[in-house]
Amino acid sequence: MILAERLRMILPKAGKVLQNGNPMFRKALTPLMILHGVTPQQPNRTLTNKTLTKSIELVTNSTKEIKVNAANPLQLQVDKTLGSDEVRPLTILLCWMMSQKKHVLKYAKFYLDQGFDVLTVSITPWQLLWPVTGSQVIAKDILSFVSLNDQYKTTMLHGFSVGGYLWGEVLNLMMQDQQKYQPFIDRIVGQIWDSVVDFEGIPTGLPKAVFPRQQVLQSSLEKYVTYHMARFHETATKHYLQSSRQYHDNIVRAPALFFCSLDDPVGSKAGIQKVIDKWELNGIKVYLKAWESSPHVSHLHHHPEEYQQEMKAFLEKLGLVPYPEKFHQKIKSRSRS
Repeated sequence: MILAERLRMILPKAGKVLQNGNPMFRKALTPLMILHGVTPQQPNRTLTNKTLTKSIELVTNSTKEIKVNAANPLQLQVDKTLGSDEVRPLTILLCWMMSQKKHVLKYAKFYLDQGFDVLTVSITPWQLLWPVTGSQVIAKDILSFVSLNDQYKTTMLHGFSVGGYLWGEVLNLMMQDQQKYQPFIDRIVGQIWDSVVDFEGIPTGLPKAVFPRQQVLQSSLEKYVTYHMARFHETATKHYLQSSRQYHDNIVRAPALFFCSLDDPVGSKAGIQKVIDKWELNGIKVYLKAWESSPHVSHLHHHPEEYQQEMKAFLEKLGLVPYPEKFHQKIKSRSRS
């Protein structure tokens, strides 16, 4: 077994061990974990979570333990004594590349405070570069989860950056058997897309996510990704293009809110506007909040009040804010002004 495969197998387990491990050991192992899309996890004492696969985790603020089917970890053991008013809605949070759990939970908290369960879905650089054995497996797992757990009668989507590509893979699978997945499609009541990236943004977006502060390494990886997309058209690029087509066509007709900025070179306003125009032609109600200046996937941190106001107003239109007094987080602004 080659070294990369060994690391891929042991590092997720190492992440759990490091929660309470030696600080020096944690510091030494962290760089290797980052290369494979694994971040050291810190326990959260106020939430209950359950890792379902390497890429999918369920988070809830319920005090009850999350139990799964021993034969299939994507199938939850449902408490059949719950009344219909006790069944929680679900948010599927499609994370950005190299996202850290503590940052993802800031977004999850908006939904958790309104009584949602949150399914967080992550993707690694390797899973993006090799979609057949990577991102498409995640897409199948998402559909398996929602099919096996149809107790979630209301579903929200909230995706970031490369999460748009991943959702395109999900849409592609649903299009292949739309009758089977129509009940799930009908349960989706709204969708929020933050800094979403089309396939043209992959060569520039992936290097910035992996090496956010190392421009030389960014340049090297960008050259490789460009080569990769040209060299491996059948095993990679054609899947990016198909995902993009499905995302633009979008069989999910639920209202949508987009966040972007005019100076984001990865999730460009022009690219997002093309999606919006197509969706509106298909009858989807779309809202857009575009800032003059804000970094990729950092709009909440640079414009916290506006972001929360827009998000709350959108969710209120959908009737998904039963506890409006809880819909606010104190987030230190990183405004450039």
